[in-house]
Amino acid sequence: SQEAPVILLRAEKKEERLGGAASVANMLRTLGARVRVAGVAGSDADGARLRGMLVDQGIDAEAVLVDAGRPTTVKERYIGKAAHRHPQQMMRVDYETREELPAAMENRLGEFLLKQARDYDLVLVSDYDKGVCTPKLLGRVIAACQSAGVRIIADPIRGGDYRKYHGVSAMTPNRLEAGLATGRELNSAAEALAAAAVLRERLDMEASIITLDREGMALCHRDGRLRIHPTRPRQVYDITGAGDMVMAVLGLALASGADYSDAIRLANIAGGLEVEKIGVAPLSREEILADIPKSYPGRQVQETAGKLLPLDRLKQAVAESRAQGKRIVFTNGCFDLLHAGHVQYLQEARTQGDLLIVGLNSDESVKRLKGPTRPVNKAEARSLVLSALQCVDYLTVFDELTPLELIRAVRPEVLVKGADYQKDEVVGREFVESYGGRVHLALVRPGVSTTGILQRLEAA
Repeated sequence: SQEAPVILLRAEKKEERLGGAASVANMLRTLGARVRVAGVAGSDADGARLRGMLVDQGIDAEAVLVDAGRPTTVKERYIGKAAHRHPQQMMRVDYETREELPAAMENRLGEFLLKQARDYDLVLVSDYDKGVCTPKLLGRVIAACQSAGVRIIADPIRGGDYRKYHGVSAMTPNRLEAGLATGRELNSAAEALAAAAVLRERLDMEASIITLDREGMALCHRDGRLRIHPTRPRQVYDITGAGDMVMAVLGLALASGADYSDAIRLANIAGGLEVEKIGVAPLSREEILADIPKSYPGRQVQETAGKLLPLDRLKQAVAESRAQGKRIVFTNGCFDLLHAGHVQYLQEARTQGDLLIVGLNSDESVKRLKGPTRPVNKAEARSLVLSALQCVDYLTVFDELTPLELIRAVRPEVLVKGADYQKDEVVGREFVESYGGRVHLALVRPGVSTTGILQRLEAA
C-alpha cells in the first residue's frame, strides 16, 4: 500500500458459504440426508441471508431462532494466490459474540428440540463455543435423546471441561482438543488411544473418537475396541471445513446403520478429500465413492461413480479445481468402440493441462450423428470404459449434436480436437479464444477408427 506498510489485496470475487453448524447441515444435505438445523442467528442482514441459503439448499431451518441482541456469526477470509495460481489464506476477520443465550431464548430452543427428538435418526452437536450450546440446553437435549433411543454425537469445544457433554453417544475432538480435555500431550498413537479411553469412561460414552489429522482417527469403544484407523497421505490445500466434513459423514453413516469402524473409514476419506479443497466445500457421494479403492484397496467400488458427473456437479468440480490453480482441458466425442487411437488422443489431451474433462455424446446424439445402427455400446458402457483411463479425470454426457453449450459451462483453458480438423472447424474455438484460451489439435493415429473396426468385423 502507498499509504502504510500493510498488505494490499486486489479483489477478484466474493463468495458466501454456509459455516459452523450450517456447514455440517449443508454437507449432509449434499450427501442426500434430510436435515433439520437448530441454532440462533441475529436479526441482521447476515441472519436473513443465512436462513435463505439454508432454505435454498432444502434444509429445514424452522429451528433457527432470531435473537435481536446478538450478531449472526460471520467469518470473513481473505485468500491470496501465490504466483496467481495457488490460493492460501492471508487473514480472517470474525464478527461474533460468545455470550451465552438469554434464558428465554435457551428455553425456546430447548422446547423445540425436545418436542422433535423422536423424529430423528441421529442428532449432531456442532459446538463452536458461541454461547448456544449451554450446559443446561445440552443436558436437556442429551436426556431427551437417551429417552428416545436416539444417538447424539458431539464435536466439542476447545477447553479443559467437557462435563456438559456427559452422556452423549460419542464425540470427535481433534488431537489438541482431546489433549486439553485430558491434560495430556498426544504425540503418539498409544497416547491418543489412552486419551480416548479416558474420555469414553469419564463421559460415559458408547465410543470416543479422536481425529489425528494425517494419522487418521483413534477409536475407543465400549465393547473393548481400541484401535487407530489410518488414513492415506493427502496434498493439503486448506484444513477449513475438514472437521465439519468428518462430523457430517460419520453422523450420516451411523444414522444409516453403519458400524463405528466403517463410519470412521468413510469419515477419514471425506476429511482427506476436504483438505484438498479451498474453503468449506461440500463433497458429493461420487467423490467419496471414487476414493474408496484408493484409500482401502481391498474394497472395490466402480470408479466411474466418481468420474461420471451431471453438469451441476461437473461445474462445481471445475470451480474447485480452478481455485487450486489447475488448468482445465476439454474434449468430446462418441468413443463408441474405444481403440488405440482414442487412448493415444486422450493421453495427449491430458498433457495440455492439469485436468481432462471428456464430453460424451448421449446414445440419441450418437444415433443422430452416426446413423440408426449406432452406438454399438450404450453410454453407460462407454463411460465405464473411459473412466478406467487414468488420463481422464471427469466425464459428462450431453444430448446436443455439438458440445458448444457444455464448453460454455466448463470454460476450459484448452480445447482439444483431432488433427483431422482445421482450427477454424473446431466447435467452440471462438468462445474459448475470446477469454484467452487456446485450441490444441491432437495427433490422430492413422488407419484406426471405430468405423474401420466395424467394417472389418462385418467382413469377417
